[in-house]
Amino acid sequence: MKVSFYRYMLAAFAAASLTAAGSAVAQVDVAKSSVTATSKQMNVPVEGKFGKFTAQVRFDPAKPAEGAAQFSIDVASYDLGDESYNDQVRGKDWFDAKTYPTATFVSSAIAPAGGNQFKVTGKLTIKGKSQTVVVPVAVSQQGAVQTFDGSLPIRRSQFDIGTGEWKDTSVVADEVVIKFHIVAARK
Repeated sequence: MKVSFYRYMLAAFAAASLTAAGSAVAQVDVAKSSVTATSKQMNVPVEGKFGKFTAQVRFDPAKPAEGAAQFSIDVASYDLGDESYNDQVRGKDWFDAKTYPTATFVSSAIAPAGGNQFKVTGKLTIKGKSQTVVVPVAVSQQGAVQTFDGSLPIRRSQFDIGTGEWKDTSVVADEVVIKFHIVAARK
């Protein structure tokens, strides 16, 4: 059970790095959007989903450098499908949700990467630790609705996710992949 819990925790950590491209202000539809984190526990993929997050996105594909994105994720909302695992993930060894209730991402630059692809650079902060990351994002638009999809591999150890007995990466891998699907309506 601890191994599965660790996996879920790792996945949650990855979800914290949720990013999107951002010039026209967009209203993010959280009900249609998702942030997940997938880790490997004993080499088996384990995925969890963050149930609560907020996002602000500004993005014009003609002027990507003027865009911006900011995300805040309630780490206590991470759901691995089992309340006992969820409780463990909220604890000090993993997210320490009482001390660090949110994980954030704030973009600092958006650059074209060909076609509908963009590279979003920003600061990811989880459990009080910050790292600069570059997130590949695919942007599509249908009418006034923009969709931002991407994934970001991170190392949980860089954010002190999994301490104590969970620091060892032989059971729960160090790499976590954060995936996001953000749906936003341009204002």
